[in-house]
Amino acid sequence: MSISTICIALLGILLLLLAVAVSGARGKFDILYSNPTDPEHMLYKLIRAHCNTVEYAPALMIIIYILGQTNQSTWILWFMGIVTFSRYLIVVGIVFPKSLAIPNAMRFLGALGTYICGLGLCMALFQQGLNL
Repeated sequence: MSISTICIALLGILLLLLAVAVSGARGKFDILYSNPTDPEHMLYKLIRAHCNTVEYAPALMIIIYILGQTNQSTWILWFMGIVTFSRYLIVVGIVFPKSLAIPNAMRFLGALGTYICGLGLCMALFQQGLNL
Protein backbone atom coordinates (compact mmCIF):
# COMPACT_ATOMS: atom_id res chain seq x y z
CA MET A 1 0.00 0.00 0.00
CA SER A 2 1.30 3.39 -0.96
CA ILE A 3 0.16 6.16 1.36
CA SER A 4 1.24 8.81 -1.12
CA THR A 5 -0.78 7.30 -3.97
CA ILE A 6 -3.86 6.95 -1.78
CA CYS A 7 -3.58 10.57 -0.62
CA ILE A 8 -3.19 11.81 -4.20
CA ALA A 9 -6.20 9.77 -5.28
CA LEU A 10 -8.31 11.09 -2.39
CA LEU A 11 -7.37 14.70 -3.19
CA GLY A 12 -8.19 14.14 -6.87
CA ILE A 13 -11.54 12.57 -5.96
CA LEU A 14 -12.35 15.52 -3.69
CA LEU A 15 -11.53 18.02 -6.42
CA LEU A 16 -13.59 16.23 -9.07
CA LEU A 17 -16.57 15.56 -6.78
CA LEU A 18 -16.70 19.23 -5.89
CA ALA A 19 -16.59 20.16 -9.58
CA VAL A 20 -19.53 17.83 -10.26
CA ALA A 21 -21.39 19.22 -7.23
CA VAL A 22 -20.92 22.80 -8.45
CA SER A 23 -22.16 21.86 -11.93
CA GLY A 24 -25.16 20.08 -10.48
CA ALA A 25 -25.99 22.98 -8.18
CA ARG A 26 -25.73 25.42 -11.08
CA GLY A 27 -28.36 23.38 -12.92
CA LYS A 28 -30.53 22.96 -9.84
CA PHE A 29 -30.56 26.67 -9.02
CA ASP A 30 -30.53 27.75 -12.69
CA ILE A 31 -27.47 29.95 -12.15
CA LEU A 32 -25.26 29.14 -15.11
CA TYR A 33 -22.74 31.97 -15.32
CA SER A 34 -22.68 34.05 -12.15
CA ASN A 35 -22.23 33.37 -8.46
CA PRO A 36 -24.60 34.03 -5.57
CA THR A 37 -23.22 36.22 -2.81
CA ASP A 38 -25.38 34.92 0.02
CA PRO A 39 -23.08 32.94 2.39
CA GLU A 40 -26.04 30.63 3.14
CA HIS A 41 -26.68 29.71 -0.51
CA MET A 42 -25.58 26.14 -1.30
CA LEU A 43 -24.09 27.09 -4.67
CA TYR A 44 -22.03 29.81 -3.00
CA LYS A 45 -20.73 27.32 -0.44
CA LEU A 46 -19.94 24.68 -3.07
CA ILE A 47 -18.09 27.21 -5.22
CA ARG A 48 -16.06 28.36 -2.21
CA ALA A 49 -15.24 24.76 -1.27
CA HIS A 50 -14.21 23.98 -4.85
CA CYS A 51 -12.11 27.14 -5.19
CA ASN A 52 -10.40 26.49 -1.87
CA THR A 53 -9.63 22.93 -2.93
CA VAL A 54 -8.29 24.09 -6.30
CA GLU A 55 -5.97 26.48 -4.44
CA TYR A 56 -4.36 23.74 -2.35
CA ALA A 57 -4.91 20.24 -3.72
CA PRO A 58 -2.76 20.41 -6.89
CA ALA A 59 0.32 21.68 -5.05
CA LEU A 60 -0.18 19.14 -2.27
CA MET A 61 -0.61 16.37 -4.83
CA ILE A 62 2.70 17.27 -6.47
CA ILE A 63 4.54 17.49 -3.15
CA ILE A 64 3.09 14.18 -2.00
CA TYR A 65 3.93 12.56 -5.33
CA ILE A 66 7.57 13.63 -5.23
CA LEU A 67 7.98 12.59 -1.60
CA GLY A 68 6.29 9.28 -2.38
CA GLN A 69 8.96 8.35 -4.90
CA THR A 70 11.34 7.38 -2.10
CA ASN A 71 10.97 5.73 1.28
CA GLN A 72 10.00 8.33 3.84
CA SER A 73 10.00 8.67 7.60
CA THR A 74 6.83 7.73 9.43
CA TRP A 75 6.13 11.37 10.34
CA ILE A 76 6.06 12.30 6.64
CA LEU A 77 3.53 9.56 5.91
CA TRP A 78 1.41 10.80 8.82
CA PHE A 79 1.63 14.36 7.50
CA MET A 80 0.47 13.15 4.07
CA GLY A 81 -2.57 11.54 5.66
CA ILE A 82 -3.33 14.44 7.97
CA VAL A 83 -3.07 17.06 5.22
CA THR A 84 -5.42 14.98 3.05
CA PHE A 85 -7.88 14.56 5.93
CA SER A 86 -7.60 18.31 6.62
CA ARG A 87 -8.64 19.12 3.05
CA TYR A 88 -11.77 16.99 3.49
CA LEU A 89 -12.44 18.56 6.88
CA ILE A 90 -12.31 22.07 5.51
CA VAL A 91 -14.73 21.15 2.72
CA VAL A 92 -17.18 19.74 5.27
CA GLY A 93 -16.72 22.92 7.30
CA ILE A 94 -17.56 25.04 4.27
CA VAL A 95 -20.45 23.09 2.75
CA PHE A 96 -22.50 21.76 5.67
CA PRO A 97 -22.86 24.61 8.21
CA LYS A 98 -25.82 26.93 7.72
CA SER A 99 -23.66 29.90 6.72
CA LEU A 100 -20.09 30.69 5.75
CA ALA A 101 -20.43 33.99 7.57
CA ILE A 102 -19.98 32.20 10.90
CA PRO A 103 -16.57 30.65 11.68
CA ASN A 104 -16.58 27.00 12.72
CA ALA A 105 -14.18 24.47 14.21
CA MET A 106 -14.07 22.23 11.13
CA ARG A 107 -12.87 25.04 8.88
CA PHE A 108 -10.36 26.15 11.49
CA LEU A 109 -8.96 22.67 12.08
CA GLY A 110 -8.93 21.91 8.35
CA ALA A 111 -6.98 25.09 7.66
CA LEU A 112 -4.62 24.52 10.57
CA GLY A 113 -3.92 20.94 9.49
CA THR A 114 -3.33 22.08 5.92
CA TYR A 115 -0.91 24.81 6.97
CA ILE A 116 1.09 22.80 9.52
CA CYS A 117 1.29 19.54 7.59
CA GLY A 118 1.64 21.27 4.23
CA LEU A 119 4.60 23.27 5.51
CA GLY A 120 6.03 20.14 7.09
CA LEU A 121 5.83 18.32 3.76
CA CYS A 122 7.48 21.30 2.05
CA MET A 123 10.31 21.14 4.57
CA ALA A 124 10.68 17.39 3.97
CA LEU A 125 10.81 18.03 0.23
CA PHE A 126 13.39 20.77 0.77
CA GLN A 127 15.52 18.43 2.87
CA GLN A 128 15.18 15.75 0.22
CA GLY A 129 16.35 18.25 -2.38
CA LEU A 130 19.41 19.04 -0.29
CA ASN A 131 20.04 15.31 0.22
CA LEU A 132 19.94 15.66 4.02
